[in-house]
Amino acid sequence: MSCLELYSSYTRVWIPDPEEVWRAAEIIKDYKEGDPILHLKLEDESTLEYPIGQKDNPLPFLRNPDILVGENDLTALSYLHEPAVLHNLRVRFLESNHIYTYCGIVLVAINPYEQLPIYGEEVINAYSGQNMGDMDPHIFAVAEEAYKQMARDEKNQSIIVSGESGAGKTVSAKYAMRYFATVGGSANDTSVEEKVLASNPIMEAIGNAKTTRNDNSSRFGKYIQIGFDRQYHIIGANMRTYLLEKSRVVFQAEDERNYHIFYQLCASASLQEFKDLALTSAEDFTYTSLGENIFIDGVNDAEDFEKTRHAFTLLGVKDSHQGSIYKIIASILHLGNVEIRSERDGESCRISKDNPSLHHFCRLLGVEQDQMEHWLCHRKLVTTAETYVKSMSHAQATNARNALAKHIYAHLFDWIVQHINKALFTTTKQHSFIGVLDIYGFETFEFNSFEQFCINYANEKLQQQFNSHVFKLEQEEYMKEQIPWTLIDFYDNQPCIDLIEAKLGILDLLDEECKVPKGTDQNWAQKLYDHHSSSNHFQKPRMSNTSFIVVHFADKVEYQCDGFLEKNRDTVYEEQINILKASKFQLVADLFQEAKEGSTTSVTTSKGSKINVRPVKPSPKPPNREHRKTVGHQFRNSLHLLMETLNATTPHYVRCIKPNDDKEAFSFDSRRAVQQLRACGVLETIRISAAGYPSRWTYMDFFNRYRVLMKKKEMASGDKKVICKNLLETLIKDPDKFQFGKTKIFFRAGQVAYLEKLRTDKFRAACIKIQKTVRGWLQRIRYQRIRKAAVTIQRYGRGYLARRYVEYLRLTRAALICQKQLRMVRERRAYLRIHRAVVTIQAFTRGMHTRRLYQEYLQHHKATIIQKSVRGWMERKKFRRARNAAVVIQCAYRRLLAKRQLKQLKIEARSAEHLKKLNVGMENKIVQLQRKMDDQNKENRSLNEQLSTTNASLVAEISKLQKDLDLMRSRQGDSNQLTSLQTELERLQAEVQEAHSEKKRLEEEYRSEKQELEQVRCVYRNECIVPGGLHSHLTPGDLTEVIKSQNFASFPSSCQEAGLQAELDAERQRYQNLVKEFSRLEQRYDNLQEEFHPGHRRNPSNQSSLESDSNYPSISTSEVGDTEDTIQQVEEMGLDKAAMDIGVFMKLQKRVRELEQERRRLQTNLEKMEELAKRKGTEQKNSTSEQESADLAYNSLKRQELETENKKLKNELNELRKAIAENATKNSNSPSSEVQDSYNVLLSQLKAANEELEARKEEVLILRTQIVSSAQQNVEANHAPEWTNSNKDMDKDEGLQDYQGLCESKRLLEAQLQTQTRQHEDELEALRTQNEMLREDLERKQELISHTLSLSPDAQVEFSIQQELTRLTNENLDLKELVEKLEKNEKKLKKQLRIYMKKVQELEASQAKAQPSRARPELTRQVTVQRKEKDFEGMLEYNKEDEPLLIKTLITDMKPHNVSATVPCLPAYVLFMCIRHADYINDDQKVHSLLTSTINAIKKVLKVWCSSFFVSFRSILCLIQCSCIQFYGFMTHNTPKQNEHCLKNFDLAEYRQVLSDLSIQIYQQLIKVAEDIMQPMIVSAMLESESIPSLAGVKPMGYRNRSSSMDCDGEGPGGYTLVALIRQLGQFHSTMADHGLDPEIVQQVIRQLFYCINAITLNNLLLRKDVCSWSTGLQLRYNISQLEEWLRGKNLHQTATVGTMEPLIQAAQLLQVKKKTSQDAEEICSLCTALTAQQIVKILNLYTPLNEFEERVTVSFIRNIQGRLQERNDPPTLLVDTKHIFPVLFPYTPSALSLENLHIPASLSLDFLTRV
Repeated sequence: MSCLELYSSYTRVWIPDPEEVWRAAEIIKDYKEGDPILHLKLEDESTLEYPIGQKDNPLPFLRNPDILVGENDLTALSYLHEPAVLHNLRVRFLESNHIYTYCGIVLVAINPYEQLPIYGEEVINAYSGQNMGDMDPHIFAVAEEAYKQMARDEKNQSIIVSGESGAGKTVSAKYAMRYFATVGGSANDTSVEEKVLASNPIMEAIGNAKTTRNDNSSRFGKYIQIGFDRQYHIIGANMRTYLLEKSRVVFQAEDERNYHIFYQLCASASLQEFKDLALTSAEDFTYTSLGENIFIDGVNDAEDFEKTRHAFTLLGVKDSHQGSIYKIIASILHLGNVEIRSERDGESCRISKDNPSLHHFCRLLGVEQDQMEHWLCHRKLVTTAETYVKSMSHAQATNARNALAKHIYAHLFDWIVQHINKALFTTTKQHSFIGVLDIYGFETFEFNSFEQFCINYANEKLQQQFNSHVFKLEQEEYMKEQIPWTLIDFYDNQPCIDLIEAKLGILDLLDEECKVPKGTDQNWAQKLYDHHSSSNHFQKPRMSNTSFIVVHFADKVEYQCDGFLEKNRDTVYEEQINILKASKFQLVADLFQEAKEGSTTSVTTSKGSKINVRPVKPSPKPPNREHRKTVGHQFRNSLHLLMETLNATTPHYVRCIKPNDDKEAFSFDSRRAVQQLRACGVLETIRISAAGYPSRWTYMDFFNRYRVLMKKKEMASGDKKVICKNLLETLIKDPDKFQFGKTKIFFRAGQVAYLEKLRTDKFRAACIKIQKTVRGWLQRIRYQRIRKAAVTIQRYGRGYLARRYVEYLRLTRAALICQKQLRMVRERRAYLRIHRAVVTIQAFTRGMHTRRLYQEYLQHHKATIIQKSVRGWMERKKFRRARNAAVVIQCAYRRLLAKRQLKQLKIEARSAEHLKKLNVGMENKIVQLQRKMDDQNKENRSLNEQLSTTNASLVAEISKLQKDLDLMRSRQGDSNQLTSLQTELERLQAEVQEAHSEKKRLEEEYRSEKQELEQVRCVYRNECIVPGGLHSHLTPGDLTEVIKSQNFASFPSSCQEAGLQAELDAERQRYQNLVKEFSRLEQRYDNLQEEFHPGHRRNPSNQSSLESDSNYPSISTSEVGDTEDTIQQVEEMGLDKAAMDIGVFMKLQKRVRELEQERRRLQTNLEKMEELAKRKGTEQKNSTSEQESADLAYNSLKRQELETENKKLKNELNELRKAIAENATKNSNSPSSEVQDSYNVLLSQLKAANEELEARKEEVLILRTQIVSSAQQNVEANHAPEWTNSNKDMDKDEGLQDYQGLCESKRLLEAQLQTQTRQHEDELEALRTQNEMLREDLERKQELISHTLSLSPDAQVEFSIQQELTRLTNENLDLKELVEKLEKNEKKLKKQLRIYMKKVQELEASQAKAQPSRARPELTRQVTVQRKEKDFEGMLEYNKEDEPLLIKTLITDMKPHNVSATVPCLPAYVLFMCIRHADYINDDQKVHSLLTSTINAIKKVLKVWCSSFFVSFRSILCLIQCSCIQFYGFMTHNTPKQNEHCLKNFDLAEYRQVLSDLSIQIYQQLIKVAEDIMQPMIVSAMLESESIPSLAGVKPMGYRNRSSSMDCDGEGPGGYTLVALIRQLGQFHSTMADHGLDPEIVQQVIRQLFYCINAITLNNLLLRKDVCSWSTGLQLRYNISQLEEWLRGKNLHQTATVGTMEPLIQAAQLLQVKKKTSQDAEEICSLCTALTAQQIVKILNLYTPLNEFEERVTVSFIRNIQGRLQERNDPPTLLVDTKHIFPVLFPYTPSALSLENLHIPASLSLDFLTRV
């Protein structure tokens, strides 16, 4: 295809622009060859006629397709030219915020002027091990490529970082060194990499300064060699420096600063250790204030100085040396302030002796002030004949002073570099190294001097090396692919280099002029004009004779000759140096000692670690010179050495670009960028690539991308190579435009764009066809919809007309009906009117007739009433007359009866019985009055005492006041005071009189009241006299009057008197009945007391005398004295109320019953005591020996002690069991299985202890039976003569004793049975309680679940987290408390059991000792409990010397296949059985030795099997599991037989933490091994392999997968698919399942592996632009679904494993959703909750369309997303931590295996173990 054919309509091009350098435009008219004008349309829609000329204005550059814009590699662009490169960098930098871009082998780094989160350790881990090009461009990718090639090719590497000041060279070099320090960390000395990194702050402090272009500009070049050993660990480093800008020490331009160290030291001058430096602010010193700005925004010099000091300390610089360094730096500042004054003659100068700056300078350097003052103003001239001392002018002295300052600083700089190299030096043999070159880039200023000339000279050398290396790589690529190629003509700058360094070149002429005594810059410039005016690279300016122009590879630079000779000579007067050599400070003297020839070479080449460097060509030999070398000569030699080193290594290039001069973040100045791109060689790389075949595709990628251009028959062939060849031969007719290599297709520039155009046209045609079909379908659908609507409208219209006609007919019929009804109504109304008139006439007529009849009837009725009334009056009059007569007769008869009744009442009133009834209760009133009189007497006595006390106090006070008054009168004659005292005295006397009157008044009241009470008492006594006395004093009439006055005086009427009299009689009768009952009970009580306490009984002293005089009983306080409650009630309620209370009677009855019961109990006890006394008497008669009695007493005491101890233990066990049940019930609210397991463990222990206790009970029972038998034998021996006389009695007594023993045994067994029954009942009750608690907990949780479901999703998550935190906290506290309590109880029980066993043993021993000679008699009927014999107790016995063999067999040499067919955890069971035996025999040392050996053997296996330990993980883990849990006893859900197998004597809690740590270590090693196996597979399987065929589109790959950055021996990234990854996961799962690993641990392992898959895949997605596309999102979602399907197949889908993949799922969804509108932004923010804001923005920035029909994500949309995500509090990290490991939980699964039934296979060779 002709190139002109590409310039057609709609083709986009680049045209030059003076402001933006290049401007985009679009062709609006096809261009034909020969047309002078190209019609264009600019981006602002304006048109432009672009002139075309063959020489002046060629055709503009073509633009690349949009699909190629923003590529990671500039060489992947179809059109390689300057505007394409500039536009690609601009788009990546501004829109995607990508600061790194590949340009072939060069990494272009643009300074963002902003700190980016892309340099963390997680980013280093993500780039580690990746091929260059697999990930997005990064400085870490270049460093990884260098590290990988060093390890693979065993060749030294170099990273060359270049760029102008402010481009970020130092930062890039620093990050590269950090990467090497992290990836290649030292294996032994962990501080090596720290030292390497610590050199950076030191070199920045002494070698960096602020310039107009950069706040931290490196003013020297450095080359750091980082050494590695054979394992590629850092062992040391070495540093070389080049061309320090010494002139900056004494001069800085405006808005620039000196080196940072000066300002750092001044900022810390206030510190105590720097007081002697005499420093102040930097503004006070000449050398630091020339730039007029001593501060840098955002930089704290004091903090930076602390970092510098820390770095010095880390590198081993002594404090004394640090102090000397700071003194030298401070002395330079003071030297700059030394004032040199000119003399009048102008030829000489002087320094004032009082100059403080000179004094501080000499003091800090330890030199003589007078000598320094003299030689600063004079110099020595030496001739062949004599020596002269000449004065210097002011200008000469100032120059000499500045030269001395520069010389001191330069030597100090070299000394620091040497010490840094010493600190980084290592004696270990260096295998290889990686060099990092941080050197200045090409510089051009308005005024260019010697420094710029040297810098540009170095860049010429580096550019030559760069061009040759790029050409070499291109050549190797073509040869490897076997492509015919021709020599590419590239720019060779050797002539420019020869101009500078060849014989009689610029440097040679400069050195020659420096030798001339009176050489000047003008003479040197004239020599340059004479020698090099004919050179193409040298030019003379038109308007100057003191400057020259050198045509460099980047640009023309004009150099001013002024100062060249002086800077090249670097002149310092020898006298000043000699003074410094004589300094009293050793460091200052050592700085200026003459160095041997080549000493610099020895330092820089690091003799301790020699590097075999073979130069490409021999370096020119320096001429023989007697004087010291010039600066230019030294720089040339060091540059040649640097080039030799670089040529002997594999270089990697980093080109730093400064985007703008204003240091604004993410601001891009196209003109400045193009200038730097031309200067750093990036465009030259593009030109070399474009001259050959820049675009390269693999056959498979080309087939996948462009198969849309193929026909179906062309794709029939199975060979993709042949298909691609046929396609290209059909599409591109010129065979020179492409070449077929072995694995790739190579295209000339522009051919890929042409293929993309064909592909786009094909897609456009297909789209048009699809659109045509879709639009036709849409129109048909629209027509059918319209037709259907028309039919519907017609139907509705016709229906409407029909309904209108029906409505008309209906209305017509309704009108007829209305007319008919109206006429009918009118006629009916006329009829009704006539009818009403007729009815009215009839009504009036009939009414008149009726009224007439009524009047007649009324008259007859009134006559009848009159007759009735007259007859009734006559009858009533007759009745009243008869009734009055009857009433008179009745009254006369009743009066007669009343008189008779009155006479009878008068007779009764005279009797004494009646009087007694009336006066009942008078005695009680008298007693009450007596008490009241006693109380009044007591109160009166107390008042008298108070009154007497008051009188005495008043008299004493009066006397005291009188004395005070006399004293005051004697002392003072003050009349006022005397008057006041007299007034006070009168007042006190008045108070005394008032008190006396009050006393008299109270006494009178008391006497009057007493008299009244006495009178009342006498009256009542008189009233209560016996009847005989009463008859003698009172007449019947008087008695009647008294009764009337006492009982009826208060009643106003006769009716009230009768009612009250009846009530009073009833109350008296009830009261008398109560008194009688009380008297009867009191008499019974007295009888009972006399029965128990016979003898004289005294009557109470407070009993009333009236009681003995009267025959009638009455209540008194003495009669209820024995009942305390009754007395208290009588006192509270009063005697009258108490007498009426029925409660007294009830209490008395209760008291009587209690006394009756007490009497019976005492009587029973008395009878028992009498029987016991009789029995003791009989036993005393039968006892014959005191020794036998003592034995019996001792046995009884022992038995009682054992019974007491037994009961105590049983009670404690029951209490402990109840406490455990209560705790279990409390903890049952938590669903945690751990609480239940802990409870089961403790319950099993208690059951075991209970079984042991039952065994002890059996022994006690046997012992008690033996004691009874022994007592029987003793009695039989003592009564043998009697038994011989009576055999019958002996047999009877013997049988009786046997029967008593059996009964006692029976009682013990019954008590034991009852105890067990109670225990079982308690357990049953505890279980029921626990069941109820669990049921309540279940109901509560169901309510909680229903409440949770009613909440929103976010609230559900928050609520569930809060509930879980609360539950875990409570559970943790409960578990801690439970464990502490159980441990305490366990120790207590064990201690009590040991004491109990010890007591039993002592008892048996004492019995055996007490009867040594007597044989134990046989029991006639001995009570024993048979115990079951056991064949095997589940223990294994081994000898101590067999322990290593046991450990070796079970752990060290154990292979998984040996135990795979046996019982799971067999080694653990065997070890536990051995430990059980050691516990059984109570061998503490054996247990400790076995456990220690086991742990050490496991650790040894961990070290030996560190890489392949996975297959044997189950055997060791089973040991840890069983050891950690079974050592503390089996759980409660084990069988009772298994519960017997818990440890009895040892508490192995101290091994808990050790075994737990070991388990965690094994788990983490398992995870590490599995992750190492899976890590190479994850990226290829999840992101690169096509699980869905033909889905992903392929883009140009550029530098990706080039042979230089890939390990050709490896399988490559394309070797793994998703099937392989799932197969590997299945292998892991099956291996763990085959070895019986616990399912919960399997879940945790799978969860960790899925987290690893998520982290690595997401990190690669965030660092790779080529995989951030819609098709990749769909592919990734499909891969995740396959993994989820695998989880469902393994029944793991309901675990937390799926949640670990949530960030990756959301990332895949983010790639697939729409990204255009604000609604899309809101949906993205609500969707991606598991991704951080940085991750979301990063994916959106990386999103790349694979076709032109896809739309890019706009910058405004990304800003909208950022604004919405600002409210999130996400961590500031971009990548996921791949090293994170979830906490592991080792569950305990109870075993169903019984140890006594365990079978040990013979294949284990454990014959030395004995079953016990």
